[in-house]
Amino acid sequence: MHIFSQSFKYDHPWSHVVIGMWHKYPNPHCTHVVTVDVLDRTFNPETGIIRTERVLGCKQKAPSWIVKLFGGSEDAFVREISFIDPATQTATITSVNLSLSQFATCYERIQYRPMSSTQTSFMQTAEIQARTAMWRSMADRFESWLVQRFEQNAISGKAGFSDVLRTMWEAKEQQTAPS
Repeated sequence: MHIFSQSFKYDHPWSHVVIGMWHKYPNPHCTHVVTVDVLDRTFNPETGIIRTERVLGCKQKAPSWIVKLFGGSEDAFVREISFIDPATQTATITSVNLSLSQFATCYERIQYRPMSSTQTSFMQTAEIQARTAMWRSMADRFESWLVQRFEQNAISGKAGFSDVLRTMWEAKEQQTAPS
């Protein structure tokens, strides 16, 4: 198993980041995410927690050796479940790949929490594991490729989400600014 993790801060309040989560896709930095479908959304009146389940459709080009070994296509699907807790100001998102999960799994966890009234922390971890009965060296190579791909997408995701937040809130500030 390989693990990827990163953390950083957004210079936006937690409430802005949580609203921005729903507007992250599409964006020009993450063109691999082509569809986002909400499957379920519930509100727990006792806890105030909002739970949302979505499926993200992605298009990714895989190296020819992976396509030859495992088959498949460029189409991939990811199941995402998020929990927004306004009482603790915590947003937690978990996701797992649905496509080719018999060969490899990628379990991702993201958490947003306020650092101050104007900054939000972002923590992301991903556990990536080949699930095939292949030679360990081949499984390690496959996992390493998956981690590299995940890291590339994480960099694009950060850039894209930063642009989404900037665009959303700069436009809002311009609308509310006195003339």
